[in-house]
Amino acid sequence: MGVVPEEAINQFEALMEEGMLLLMFILQTLFLISYCVAVISIAKFTFCREEEEEMGVVPDVAINQFEALMEEVDEPLKRTFQNVHQGYPREPLVRFLKARDGNVMKAYKMLVDCLKWRVQNDIEDILAKPIVPTDLYRAIRDSQLIGLSGYSKEGLPVFAVGVGLSTCDKASVHYYVQSYIQINEYRDRVIFPAATKKYGKHISKCIKILDMTGLKLSALSQIKILTIMSSIDDLNYPEKTVTYYIVNAPYIFSACWKVVKPLLQERTKGKIIVLSGCGQDDLLKIMDYSSLPHFCRKRSSGCSEHSDIYIDNYYSLDHPFHQEVYNYIKQQSLIREPVKPIKQGSLHVALPEDAVEGAEIAKTLESELEKFKDLGGCPESLEDLKIDNGKS
Repeated sequence: MGVVPEEAINQFEALMEEGMLLLMFILQTLFLISYCVAVISIAKFTFCREEEEEMGVVPDVAINQFEALMEEVDEPLKRTFQNVHQGYPREPLVRFLKARDGNVMKAYKMLVDCLKWRVQNDIEDILAKPIVPTDLYRAIRDSQLIGLSGYSKEGLPVFAVGVGLSTCDKASVHYYVQSYIQINEYRDRVIFPAATKKYGKHISKCIKILDMTGLKLSALSQIKILTIMSSIDDLNYPEKTVTYYIVNAPYIFSACWKVVKPLLQERTKGKIIVLSGCGQDDLLKIMDYSSLPHFCRKRSSGCSEHSDIYIDNYYSLDHPFHQEVYNYIKQQSLIREPVKPIKQGSLHVALPEDAVEGAEIAKTLESELEKFKDLGGCPESLEDLKIDNGKS
């Protein structure tokens, strides 16, 4: 064989360097996934189950023990628990039991910690605290890409998340956290009850579709915010998402996924489905075309392109969903404080510690990256990418 040109070697090294950096970003992106205990069956795309079937996953004796413990909590925690269960007090008990492998005492501690977090951070009133001025909130919506695209055939809300194109760089971390929690709370207090009434059955979970379009190495700057939001979901909103679909993934994602997947717990892997291309054909098995996010609709020029961008942009403040959410929050603010002007300033919420599973994965990945030190350009360790707790 002839001598390999030095230029080809340099190109190969550059590709390997980019691949490993992108791997680290994708790992953090996957932290969006709540670490839920129960492995949900995804065969034949059947996701929605009645509450009675859901209860069967956790023994009744465990639920009864949990109920007895909750009877002993302080009144402030009981009041905030009412907002959590929305008239279905056993439902969150099941979710938290799943999140702690059926261990009643661990689930009890997790739920009590969640309720204390809600009380200490005034989460019950977060839907009465609009982010103002409107231009600031618009900038947040344009850089923290999430929206409601519709409902599945079983009545589950479908949330579109623009992972690849989100920048989260137009405001402080606290504004993004406040906005994220507000969407969670609006989902739980308004969207789920409305869907329950519309479809005639209890609905308390959703589907999320993660769009990787535009995924770049510069997105590494989002790691801190992504980790914070995923930890908030993990600790305070467990078992709220049935399945995460990943669509429009770049070519290198497949290789990265093969490395990351073995590092994840089984309960996590069971909730992630990586679809080919924009995923339209698979997603149409569980939802109508009208509920498909714009980036999942096939076009002659490519899956992620769409002509009705201003109509179908589920992320924009101009979309009906975000208009509805923002107007609701402003109205609640006026009801709570009708004579006081709306204050500007982000709501500072106590941010969680890093997830344990994430730390273990990072440690394993660090040992793998040691093998690639000689390529040049790769970080010496993951220390450079460590996330602070955002408490400053």
